[in-house]
Formats: sequence, C-alpha cells, structure tokens
Amino acid sequence: MSTDAATASSPPTRRTTTTWAARLAWVAVTLTGAVCVDRGLSGADDVAQVLVPVVWWVFVAGTVLALVVPAPSGLTAVRATTPLAVAVAVGSLVAGADAVWATTFLAASILATGITLSAEFAAEMVQGSAYGSEQRFPLRPPVAVLLPVVVTWAAWAASVVAGVVLLAHSVWIPGVALVVVAVGAAVVLFPRFDRLAERWLVLVPAGVVVHDPLVLAETLMVQRPAIRRIGLAPADTEAADLSGPAAGHLIEVGLRDMALAVFAADPANPRGRAIHVQSYLVAPSRPGRALAAMASARLPVG
Repeated sequence: MSTDAATASSPPTRRTTTTWAARLAWVAVTLTGAVCVDRGLSGADDVAQVLVPVVWWVFVAGTVLALVVPAPSGLTAVRATTPLAVAVAVGSLVAGADAVWATTFLAASILATGITLSAEFAAEMVQGSAYGSEQRFPLRPPVAVLLPVVVTWAAWAASVVAGVVLLAHSVWIPGVALVVVAVGAAVVLFPRFDRLAERWLVLVPAGVVVHDPLVLAETLMVQRPAIRRIGLAPADTEAADLSGPAAGHLIEVGLRDMALAVFAADPANPRGRAIHVQSYLVAPSRPGRALAAMASARLPVG
C-alpha cells in the first residue's frame, strides 16, 4: 500500500464531546420538563392526567433513542424535537407553572436546541454511522430551503402542541383532527427533512465523494489521482456550483480531467440534468476542518 493510501485509510478520530453535551442537556430537559408537566396537571381532569404524561414520555424516549444511536436519521429527529421542547417550556410558563422550574426547563431546552443545531453536533451524528475509514463532513443547506423548512416545522410543531392541549381539555374533534394532521405531516415532511442530514462531503481512501441527494441525482466520486487541487474557492471562480447554492465559504475541487455530475430532478428538469465539470464547489459546514483532514490524507490542498 502506498504512503498516501495508508494515511487516508487510517480510521478517523471520532469526536463525541458535543453529542455527550446534548445528552446531558436532554437529561436536564427531561427532569425539569417532567416536574413542570406534573405540577401543571394539578386540578386537571382524568383525561389530561393520563394523556399528557404519556405524550411527554413518548416524546422524551424518542429523543433519547435518537441521541443514543448517532446516525443521520437521528440527527433529523433530534433537530425536530429539541426546539419543540422550547415551545412546551414556553407553554408551561404561560400556563402558570412554578416560575423557577419552568424557567429552568426553558433554559435547558434552549441549551439542548443550540447544541443540536450546531455544526459540530451534526458532524458527530453523521460520522456515527460512517463506514470504516470514511470521514463525513456535513454540507450547509441551500439558502432556498431554509425558510420553507422553518415554516413547515413551525406549522407541524404548532399542530402537535395544539392537538395535545385540546385533547387534554377533552376538546375531541379539533384535537383529534390536529393530531391526525401532525402525524400525516410528519410522514410526508420528515423524509424530506432527512435529505438535509444526508448531505456530506466524504473523504475516503480512494478519493473524495459528494453525497447529496438534495442537489445531485447520483453520488459524485472523484478518484485520488484525478484531483488537481482542493482549496477555498476564489470570488471569481467559474467552477460548477454543487452547493445548492449555499451561503458562506465554499470549497473548490479542481480535477485533471472532466467528470460527470448529475443534478437531481426539478420542475424545469424532471429527469435531472447532467453536466461535465473540471472543477466544482461544495459547502461543508466547517470548511477548515474538511481541508485540514484532506491535507492530512495527502490530497493536493492549497
């Protein structure tokens, strides 16, 4: 085996610091939230006494499972549920829960949300299911999808919270309707959200891979000998933009020969669109970390 291949095939160091921080923050959310839920149900009817705790502990258990088994799907689930805890905490404050407990619940929820939305957390979660020596670097989302994702998540979260509250107060027809809407929306939306968690620039012993089911119809693999240069993209670059496009600093991969990139289908191109590229742009969340890893693997970074 060559020196380059041996260096690239050494297993990457798997960081779990941010993942453990998220787990500890979620423990705080679980404990403070349980107290607020329990105290908030004092004087409630029998339906609320049974329904609300069941929903709370199902919600907690689902998030715990996603945090314990790092994977892209777990990243999607955690990023959907931790902001929901913030909404529940705000609701407990409005509903008149004990101020100290509710404020602590809100602070823990905000902390957990901040951690799980970070680039470091995403990197650790997607790396958790990586194969062998591959190193995955999450890609920043395209600017065009950010607002639709936030709006659709907010609508889903509102239907979940409102549905549970109505059922807890025995308002059956609107409550059941909202819960059905929330479940249906989750079935439709979560696979789409999950595509954002499956977008990576990947360093493998053989070269560099762009795995991006949102932008590309096919994974783009470039062999090590075909790479001419990798570095931060200059402002006047003419490289093909495979980033979405995304905001922030982009990495440009220059090739010795042409490669085929196939864009995913869109309304203008229902069968996708293929182009030949001699250089292309991608947007890792942490471009410096990606470039450092590629330099360590003896790729031509500069």
